[in-house]
Amino acid sequence: MAVALIYRDELTQYDFGIGHPLRGDRYRKFIPLLKQHLEEGRHYIIEKADPATEEDLLTICDRDYIEFTRDFYHAFYFGQIYDDRFYRYHSSDNMPQPGAGKLEEAARFIIGQAKLAADLIMSGRYIQTIVIGGGTHHAHRNYGEGFCIYNDVAFVARYLLNHYGLERILILDTDAHAGNGTADYFYAEPRVLFVDIHQNPATLYPGSGFANEIGTGAGKGFTINIPLPVNAGLDSYITVFEEIVEPVVREFQPQIIIRNGGSDPHFADGLTELGLTTKGFQTLGQKVKNLTQICEGREIDMIASGYNNQVLPYAWLALISGVTGFPVNVEEVIPVPAQYERDNSLPLTQQVISDVKRYLKDYWKCFR
Repeated sequence: MAVALIYRDELTQYDFGIGHPLRGDRYRKFIPLLKQHLEEGRHYIIEKADPATEEDLLTICDRDYIEFTRDFYHAFYFGQIYDDRFYRYHSSDNMPQPGAGKLEEAARFIIGQAKLAADLIMSGRYIQTIVIGGGTHHAHRNYGEGFCIYNDVAFVARYLLNHYGLERILILDTDAHAGNGTADYFYAEPRVLFVDIHQNPATLYPGSGFANEIGTGAGKGFTINIPLPVNAGLDSYITVFEEIVEPVVREFQPQIIIRNGGSDPHFADGLTELGLTTKGFQTLGQKVKNLTQICEGREIDMIASGYNNQVLPYAWLALISGVTGFPVNVEEVIPVPAQYERDNSLPLTQQVISDVKRYLKDYWKCFR
């Protein structure tokens, strides 16, 4: 059965400009590779979303943040200086550089894609959607950071809660950076189980996402952070799934899974220090696909991150192959150094797993 692949070329405008790690050419590199390995119409059908409306954005953002963000990025694109309030609403990560695209307009398409993904699944047209350009998990309600303007992960989960009345949603964040924005939205929300596998935040932005951050109030125990040690590879990921992710997801019984994360756990990413190979991403995707059996296959997969453009398209393709089950012969475009041929960080990962279980044993039977 074909999956929905949600993408439109306007996403190339989500480009912070010359010298910035996040450029819009990532999509031009990926789409031809996708079409080379998977057949449009048979494996996937491209669906195009409309941009988010003001009403959509107001479900996740304050009005003054939306208005400032719209006006600032519009003015910058046309070579104007809007005003000096940028750092009230955004971190320096989000400052556009010369050659930047129509960032705020593209950000609205990212939210629109998330909305379409939910509608396509909840209408029964598709069981699974792949959102290319999704996963802007660092953005908060009134503050943008980490190359993220509006948080589509938070939007789609809230949309599913409010519009479709779902009661159990799993967000699985496999980006190398902790999803601090998404965590903030749902830190007190027991209807959303947020499981975040990322590099130890003591060694990487955003500096949050430690194992003892488990939620608050009614949501205590529904945020699960799994901070992996530097150089953690496939053995660590498999063990984390077997020891933490799979047991807790079986106990939670989600109605749908939202996964976000791109290629930045790759050993050659450049901004991160994890140890996945390209083939490792295919296995990661397969582990996610296995989880979807709990919710009759319903999954929204969001892919955008990664900062080595040589690796990125192949890792994205490997992820898609894994989560859909469509066979692809995954290529290692960069020779795997000896240090990543085996996962020497596994003993440290096992200690992290013990810590996570200790913090969460009062909230989940599977950890007792």
